[in-house]
Amino acid sequence: MIKKPKKVLNPPSKIGIIGGGQLGRMICIEAKRMGYHVIILDPTPSSSASQVADEQIVASFDDKKYIESLANICDVITYEFEHIDATILIELEAKGYKIYPSGNTLKKIQDKFIQKTMLKDASLQVADFVFINADTDFDMVVNIIGLPFMLKTCQGGYDGKGNCIIKNKNDYEYYYEILKDYRLMGERLIDFERELSIIVARDLNNNYAYYPIVENAHKHSILHFTKSPALVDAKIESKIKSMAKAIVDVLDDYGVFCVEFFLTSNGEVYINEIAPRPHNSGHYTIEACSTSQFEQLVRIITGMPLGSTKQNFPCVMANILGNGSVEKRYSIEGIDEVLSEDDLYLHLYGKGTTKDMKKMGHLSVLSNSIEVAEEKALKAIEKLIIKPM
Repeated sequence: MIKKPKKVLNPPSKIGIIGGGQLGRMICIEAKRMGYHVIILDPTPSSSASQVADEQIVASFDDKKYIESLANICDVITYEFEHIDATILIELEAKGYKIYPSGNTLKKIQDKFIQKTMLKDASLQVADFVFINADTDFDMVVNIIGLPFMLKTCQGGYDGKGNCIIKNKNDYEYYYEILKDYRLMGERLIDFERELSIIVARDLNNNYAYYPIVENAHKHSILHFTKSPALVDAKIESKIKSMAKAIVDVLDDYGVFCVEFFLTSNGEVYINEIAPRPHNSGHYTIEACSTSQFEQLVRIITGMPLGSTKQNFPCVMANILGNGSVEKRYSIEGIDEVLSEDDLYLHLYGKGTTKDMKKMGHLSVLSNSIEVAEEKALKAIEKLIIKPM
Protein backbone atom coordinates (compact mmCIF):
# COMPACT_ATOMS: atom_id res chain seq x y z
CA MET A 1 0.00 0.00 0.00
CA ILE A 2 1.38 3.42 -1.03
CA LYS A 3 1.44 5.95 1.79
CA LYS A 4 -0.61 9.07 1.14
CA PRO A 5 1.71 12.10 1.07
CA LYS A 6 1.32 14.65 3.83
CA LYS A 7 -0.12 18.06 2.90
CA VAL A 8 2.17 20.26 0.82
CA LEU A 9 2.59 23.86 2.01
CA ASN A 10 2.93 26.08 -1.02
CA PRO A 11 4.37 29.61 -0.80
CA PRO A 12 3.52 32.00 0.77
CA SER A 13 2.73 29.67 3.69
CA LYS A 14 4.19 30.80 7.00
CA ILE A 15 7.23 29.08 8.54
CA GLY A 16 8.10 29.70 12.18
CA ILE A 17 11.71 29.26 13.32
CA ILE A 18 12.53 29.09 17.02
CA GLY A 19 16.00 30.58 17.34
CA GLY A 20 17.45 33.65 15.69
CA GLY A 21 21.10 32.68 15.24
CA GLN A 22 23.09 32.03 12.09
CA LEU A 23 21.43 28.69 11.38
CA GLY A 24 18.02 30.35 11.53
CA ARG A 25 19.35 33.10 9.28
CA MET A 26 20.47 30.63 6.61
CA ILE A 27 17.21 28.65 6.83
CA CYS A 28 15.37 31.93 6.44
CA ILE A 29 17.39 33.00 3.40
CA GLU A 30 16.44 29.79 1.60
CA ALA A 31 12.80 29.99 2.69
CA LYS A 32 12.54 33.58 1.45
CA ARG A 33 14.18 32.64 -1.86
CA MET A 34 11.48 29.98 -2.24
CA GLY A 35 8.69 32.48 -1.51
CA TYR A 36 7.73 31.63 2.09
CA HIS A 37 6.82 34.04 4.88
CA VAL A 38 9.16 33.53 7.85
CA ILE A 39 8.68 34.49 11.50
CA ILE A 40 11.54 34.18 14.01
CA LEU A 41 11.20 33.75 17.78
CA ASP A 42 14.29 34.80 19.73
CA PRO A 43 14.94 36.85 22.90
CA THR A 44 17.53 39.07 21.19
CA PRO A 45 16.06 42.04 19.27
CA SER A 46 17.37 42.34 15.69
CA SER A 47 18.78 38.81 15.92
CA SER A 48 20.90 37.46 13.10
CA ALA A 49 17.96 35.57 11.56
CA SER A 50 15.41 38.35 12.04
CA GLN A 51 17.47 40.63 9.79
CA VAL A 52 16.33 38.55 6.80
CA ALA A 53 12.95 37.36 8.13
CA ASP A 54 9.53 38.96 7.72
CA GLU A 55 8.90 39.26 11.46
CA GLN A 56 10.45 38.53 14.84
CA ILE A 57 8.72 37.69 18.10
CA VAL A 58 11.02 38.79 20.93
CA ALA A 59 10.56 36.14 23.61
CA SER A 60 12.52 33.56 25.56
CA PHE A 61 12.78 29.93 24.51
CA ASP A 62 10.72 28.75 27.46
CA ASP A 63 7.91 31.29 27.05
CA LYS A 64 4.89 29.06 26.46
CA LYS A 65 2.56 31.95 25.63
CA TYR A 66 4.69 33.35 22.82
CA ILE A 67 5.78 29.99 21.40
CA GLU A 68 2.09 29.05 21.15
CA SER A 69 1.42 32.44 19.51
CA LEU A 70 4.10 31.59 16.93
CA ALA A 71 2.44 28.23 16.29
CA ASN A 72 -0.96 29.91 15.90
CA ILE A 73 0.20 32.24 13.14
CA CYS A 74 2.44 29.73 11.29
CA ASP A 75 1.67 26.67 9.19
CA VAL A 76 4.73 24.77 10.43
CA ILE A 77 7.44 25.23 13.07
CA THR A 78 11.09 24.22 13.13
CA TYR A 79 14.02 25.17 15.36
CA GLU A 80 17.68 26.01 14.85
CA PHE A 81 19.17 24.88 18.14
CA GLU A 82 18.42 22.58 21.06
CA HIS A 83 18.09 24.88 24.09
CA ILE A 84 14.31 25.18 23.97
CA ASP A 85 11.69 23.91 26.39
CA ALA A 86 10.82 20.69 24.56
CA THR A 87 7.77 20.09 26.75
CA ILE A 88 6.09 23.15 25.21
CA LEU A 89 6.62 21.70 21.73
CA ILE A 90 5.28 18.30 22.78
CA GLU A 91 2.13 19.93 24.17
CA LEU A 92 1.63 21.93 20.98
CA GLU A 93 1.99 18.81 18.82
CA ALA A 94 -0.68 17.12 20.94
CA LYS A 95 -2.97 19.99 19.95
CA GLY A 96 -2.29 19.33 16.26
CA TYR A 97 0.42 21.88 15.48
CA LYS A 98 3.07 20.77 12.98
CA ILE A 99 6.62 20.83 14.37
CA TYR A 100 9.60 19.19 12.63
CA PRO A 101 11.68 17.63 14.07
CA SER A 102 9.32 16.79 16.92
CA GLY A 103 9.45 17.90 20.53
CA ASN A 104 9.94 14.27 21.54
CA THR A 105 13.10 14.07 19.44
CA LEU A 106 14.36 17.32 20.92
CA LYS A 107 13.75 16.05 24.46
CA LYS A 108 15.80 12.90 23.79
CA ILE A 109 18.63 14.84 22.17
CA GLN A 110 18.82 17.52 24.87
CA ASP A 111 20.02 15.07 27.52
CA LYS A 112 23.25 13.37 26.50
CA PHE A 113 22.73 10.47 28.90
CA ILE A 114 19.27 9.78 27.47
CA GLN A 115 20.65 10.23 23.95
CA LYS A 116 23.49 7.75 24.50
CA THR A 117 21.19 5.28 26.26
CA MET A 118 18.82 5.38 23.29
CA LEU A 119 21.70 4.66 20.90
CA LYS A 120 23.12 1.86 23.05
CA ASP A 121 19.68 0.23 23.35
CA ALA A 122 19.51 0.28 19.53
CA SER A 123 22.85 -1.62 19.39
CA LEU A 124 24.64 1.39 17.87
CA GLN A 125 28.27 1.86 18.85
CA VAL A 126 28.95 4.59 21.39
CA ALA A 127 31.75 5.06 23.90
CA ASP A 128 31.15 3.42 27.30
CA PHE A 129 29.34 5.81 29.64
CA VAL A 130 27.88 5.97 33.14
CA PHE A 131 25.56 8.31 35.05
CA ILE A 132 27.29 10.19 37.87
CA ASN A 133 25.86 11.70 41.04
CA ALA A 134 26.96 12.43 44.62
CA ASP A 135 26.89 8.72 45.53
CA THR A 136 29.01 7.60 42.56
CA ASP A 137 32.33 6.04 43.51
CA PHE A 138 35.32 7.14 41.41
CA ASP A 139 36.83 3.64 41.33
CA MET A 140 33.53 2.23 40.09
CA VAL A 141 33.47 4.78 37.23
CA VAL A 142 37.05 3.89 36.26
CA ASN A 143 36.21 0.19 36.38
CA ILE A 144 33.38 0.75 33.87
CA ILE A 145 34.84 3.31 31.46
CA GLY A 146 38.56 3.50 32.27
CA LEU A 147 40.96 6.45 32.39
CA PRO A 148 41.11 9.07 31.07
CA PHE A 149 37.41 9.84 30.72
CA MET A 150 35.24 12.85 30.00
CA LEU A 151 33.06 14.28 32.76
CA LYS A 152 30.08 15.90 30.99
CA THR A 153 27.01 17.84 31.87
CA CYS A 154 24.08 15.88 30.45
CA GLN A 155 22.27 19.04 29.41
CA GLY A 156 23.13 22.47 28.12
CA GLY A 157 26.71 21.98 26.90
CA TYR A 158 27.83 22.80 23.36
CA ASP A 159 31.08 23.78 21.63
CA GLY A 160 32.99 22.00 24.39
CA LYS A 161 31.21 23.74 27.27
CA GLY A 162 30.51 21.51 30.27
CA ASN A 163 33.17 18.95 29.30
CA CYS A 164 36.20 18.17 31.49
CA ILE A 165 38.91 15.56 30.93
CA ILE A 166 39.49 13.43 34.03
CA LYS A 167 42.94 11.85 34.34
CA ASN A 168 42.95 10.98 38.04
CA LYS A 169 40.92 11.14 41.26
CA ASN A 170 42.05 14.68 42.04
CA ASP A 171 40.71 15.87 38.66
CA TYR A 172 37.45 14.09 39.35
CA GLU A 173 36.94 15.64 42.77
CA TYR A 174 37.89 19.11 41.54
CA TYR A 175 35.62 19.18 38.47
CA TYR A 176 32.77 17.35 40.18
CA GLU A 177 32.66 20.12 42.79
CA ILE A 178 32.39 22.71 39.99
CA LEU A 179 29.68 20.83 38.06
CA LYS A 180 27.79 19.09 40.87
CA ASP A 181 24.63 21.18 40.42
CA TYR A 182 24.12 19.64 36.95
CA ARG A 183 23.08 16.18 35.80
CA LEU A 184 26.41 14.52 35.03
CA MET A 185 27.77 11.56 33.14
CA GLY A 186 31.18 10.03 32.55
CA GLU A 187 32.16 8.87 29.08
CA ARG A 188 35.21 6.94 27.94
CA LEU A 189 37.64 9.14 26.03
CA ILE A 190 38.00 7.74 22.52
CA ASP A 191 41.49 7.86 21.05
CA PHE A 192 40.23 8.86 17.63
CA GLU A 193 42.18 9.53 14.48
CA ARG A 194 39.59 11.76 12.80
CA GLU A 195 36.23 13.32 13.54
CA LEU A 196 33.73 12.80 10.75
CA SER A 197 30.12 13.88 10.33
CA ILE A 198 27.25 13.40 7.93
CA ILE A 199 24.03 15.26 7.22
CA VAL A 200 21.08 12.94 6.63
CA ALA A 201 17.61 14.10 5.59
CA ARG A 202 14.26 12.33 5.90
CA ASP A 203 11.11 13.75 4.30
CA LEU A 204 7.48 13.42 5.32
CA ASN A 205 7.06 10.42 3.01
CA ASN A 206 9.96 8.57 4.65
CA ASN A 207 12.45 9.10 1.83
CA TYR A 208 16.11 9.51 2.84
CA ALA A 209 18.95 11.55 1.36
CA TYR A 210 22.59 11.60 2.46
CA TYR A 211 25.14 14.35 2.02
CA PRO A 212 28.83 13.44 1.61
CA ILE A 213 30.76 12.49 4.72
CA VAL A 214 32.99 15.35 5.88
CA GLU A 215 36.06 15.67 8.11
CA ASN A 216 36.10 18.27 10.89
CA ALA A 217 38.96 20.02 12.67
CA HIS A 218 38.44 21.91 15.93
CA LYS A 219 40.11 24.78 17.77
CA HIS A 220 39.42 24.97 21.53
CA SER A 221 36.50 22.53 21.07
CA ILE A 222 34.85 24.79 18.44
CA LEU A 223 34.68 23.80 14.78
CA HIS A 224 37.58 25.45 12.93
CA PHE A 225 37.12 24.02 9.44
CA THR A 226 35.40 21.24 7.51
CA LYS A 227 36.75 19.36 4.51
CA SER A 228 34.27 17.84 2.08
CA PRO A 229 34.26 15.17 0.96
CA ALA A 230 36.24 13.30 3.60
CA LEU A 231 38.74 10.78 2.30
CA VAL A 232 37.29 7.52 3.64
CA ASP A 233 37.13 4.08 2.09
CA ALA A 234 33.90 2.50 0.87
CA LYS A 235 33.58 0.30 3.98
CA ILE A 236 33.70 3.27 6.37
CA GLU A 237 31.34 5.28 4.16
CA SER A 238 28.82 2.43 4.11
CA LYS A 239 29.07 1.98 7.90
CA ILE A 240 28.52 5.67 8.61
CA LYS A 241 25.53 5.96 6.28
CA SER A 242 24.01 2.82 7.77
CA MET A 243 24.47 4.13 11.32
CA ALA A 244 23.03 7.55 10.40
CA LYS A 245 19.92 5.95 8.90
CA ALA A 246 19.52 3.70 11.95
CA ILE A 247 19.62 6.76 14.22
CA VAL A 248 16.90 8.57 12.29
CA ASP A 249 14.89 5.32 12.21
CA VAL A 250 15.13 5.11 16.00
CA LEU A 251 14.03 8.73 16.32
CA ASP A 252 11.29 8.06 13.73
CA ASP A 253 11.21 11.72 12.79
CA TYR A 254 11.51 14.12 9.88
CA GLY A 255 13.98 16.87 9.09
CA VAL A 256 17.71 17.40 8.64
CA PHE A 257 20.00 15.66 11.15
CA CYS A 258 23.74 15.85 11.66
CA VAL A 259 25.54 12.90 13.21
CA GLU A 260 29.12 13.29 14.45
CA PHE A 261 31.43 10.27 14.56
CA PHE A 262 34.86 9.38 15.88
CA LEU A 263 36.99 7.22 13.56
CA THR A 264 39.85 5.31 15.21
CA SER A 265 43.09 4.18 13.59
CA ASN A 266 41.83 0.59 13.40
CA GLY A 267 38.62 1.55 11.58
CA GLU A 268 36.22 1.58 14.54
CA VAL A 269 33.38 4.11 14.24
CA TYR A 270 31.75 5.60 17.36
CA ILE A 271 28.77 7.94 17.42
CA ASN A 272 29.63 11.16 19.21
CA GLU A 273 26.53 13.38 19.09
CA ILE A 274 23.35 14.03 17.13
CA ALA A 275 21.99 17.44 16.15
CA PRO A 276 18.31 17.48 15.02
CA ARG A 277 18.86 20.50 12.74
CA PRO A 278 21.26 21.89 10.13
CA HIS A 279 24.82 21.93 11.43
CA ASN A 280 27.96 24.04 11.22
CA SER A 281 29.75 21.20 9.42
CA GLY A 282 27.09 21.34 6.69
CA HIS A 283 27.61 24.98 5.70
CA TYR A 284 29.70 23.85 2.72
CA THR A 285 26.48 22.55 1.10
CA ILE A 286 25.40 26.12 0.24
CA GLU A 287 27.95 26.47 -2.55
CA ALA A 288 29.22 22.93 -3.07
CA CYS A 289 26.00 20.90 -3.35
CA SER A 290 22.98 21.00 -5.63
CA THR A 291 20.70 21.49 -2.61
CA SER A 292 21.96 23.09 0.60
CA GLN A 293 21.13 21.60 4.00
CA PHE A 294 19.01 24.72 4.63
CA GLU A 295 16.93 24.43 1.48
CA GLN A 296 16.56 20.71 2.23
CA LEU A 297 15.00 21.48 5.61
CA VAL A 298 12.59 23.97 4.05
CA ARG A 299 11.61 21.35 1.46
CA ILE A 300 11.00 18.74 4.16
CA ILE A 301 8.91 20.80 6.56
CA THR A 302 6.73 22.10 3.72
CA GLY A 303 6.12 18.63 2.28
CA MET A 304 8.17 19.20 -0.88
CA PRO A 305 10.32 16.46 -2.44
CA LEU A 306 13.93 16.05 -1.33
CA GLY A 307 16.53 17.88 -3.37
CA SER A 308 19.69 16.35 -4.81
CA THR A 309 22.58 16.06 -2.33
CA LYS A 310 25.16 15.76 -5.11
CA GLN A 311 28.41 17.58 -4.33
CA ASN A 312 29.62 19.37 -7.44
CA PHE A 313 33.07 20.50 -6.23
CA PRO A 314 35.42 19.68 -3.35
CA CYS A 315 35.04 22.33 -0.65
CA VAL A 316 36.58 23.57 2.57
CA MET A 317 34.48 25.64 4.99
CA ALA A 318 36.23 27.66 7.70
CA ASN A 319 34.61 29.50 10.61
CA ILE A 320 35.31 33.15 11.31
CA LEU A 321 35.71 33.26 15.10
CA GLY A 322 35.89 36.16 17.51
CA ASN A 323 39.13 36.84 19.34
CA GLY A 324 39.76 37.65 22.98
CA SER A 325 41.03 41.16 22.24
CA VAL A 326 37.67 42.46 21.02
CA GLU A 327 34.45 42.42 23.03
CA LYS A 328 31.01 43.67 22.01
CA ARG A 329 30.93 46.14 19.05
CA TYR A 330 33.32 45.36 16.19
CA SER A 331 34.29 45.78 12.56
CA ILE A 332 36.01 43.33 10.21
CA GLU A 333 38.96 44.32 8.03
CA GLY A 334 40.52 42.42 5.15
CA ILE A 335 37.27 41.58 3.38
CA ASP A 336 38.36 43.30 0.15
CA GLU A 337 41.53 41.20 -0.03
CA VAL A 338 39.64 37.98 0.70
CA LEU A 339 36.99 38.71 -1.93
CA SER A 340 39.66 39.20 -4.59
CA GLU A 341 40.07 35.40 -4.58
CA ASP A 342 38.15 33.29 -7.09
CA ASP A 343 35.76 30.56 -5.91
CA LEU A 344 35.68 31.93 -2.35
CA TYR A 345 32.34 32.73 -0.73
CA LEU A 346 31.99 34.89 2.37
CA HIS A 347 29.10 34.69 4.86
CA LEU A 348 28.84 37.16 7.75
CA TYR A 349 26.04 36.66 10.27
CA GLY A 350 25.21 40.26 11.17
CA LYS A 351 25.78 39.76 14.89
CA GLY A 352 25.79 43.00 16.85
CA THR A 353 28.61 42.06 19.20
CA THR A 354 31.56 39.69 19.34
CA LYS A 355 33.59 37.86 21.97
CA ASP A 356 36.34 35.26 22.10
CA MET A 357 35.60 32.23 19.86
CA LYS A 358 32.10 33.46 18.97
CA LYS A 359 31.01 32.37 15.48
CA MET A 360 30.81 35.58 13.45
CA GLY A 361 30.65 34.08 9.98
CA HIS A 362 32.25 31.54 7.69
CA LEU A 363 33.80 31.24 4.28
CA SER A 364 33.77 28.42 1.78
CA VAL A 365 36.33 27.70 -0.92
CA LEU A 366 35.67 25.51 -3.96
CA SER A 367 38.46 23.81 -5.88
CA ASN A 368 39.21 20.71 -7.90
CA SER A 369 41.61 19.79 -5.08
CA ILE A 370 40.66 19.54 -1.41
CA GLU A 371 44.28 20.35 -0.45
CA VAL A 372 44.24 23.57 -2.50
CA ALA A 373 40.85 24.54 -1.04
CA GLU A 374 42.12 23.98 2.52
CA GLU A 375 45.25 26.07 2.01
CA LYS A 376 43.27 28.89 0.41
CA ALA A 377 40.57 28.88 3.10
CA LEU A 378 43.00 28.97 6.03
CA LYS A 379 45.04 31.77 4.45
CA ALA A 380 41.86 33.77 3.87
CA ILE A 381 40.75 33.37 7.50
CA GLU A 382 44.07 34.85 8.67
CA LYS A 383 43.43 37.96 6.56
CA LEU A 384 40.12 38.73 8.26
CA ILE A 385 40.83 40.88 11.31
CA ILE A 386 38.13 41.62 13.89
CA LYS A 387 38.71 45.05 15.43
CA PRO A 388 36.82 47.24 17.92
CA MET A 389 34.59 49.96 16.48
